[in-house]
Amino acid sequence: MAKASKIIVSEDEEIINKIYFIKNQKVMLDRDLATLYNVTTGNLNKAIKRNQNAFRMTSCFNLQKKNLKT
Repeated sequence: MAKASKIIVSEDEEIINKIYFIKNQKVMLDRDLATLYNVTTGNLNKAIKRNQNAFRMTSCFNLQKKNLKT
């Protein structure tokens, strides 16, 4: 049972490390979410477009290169 707890903590830390702060909001990139759900990034984005009612669209946005600081 102790081994399972260590695995869960490790997975939690891995997810936490994929959360970024952009414009004072917690954000996960689509590539990281796709990896988490074991799908391609393209298929994740298609699913979001098909099922917009299942997602809070206020929490989805496209990050443009011009928004990045170099």
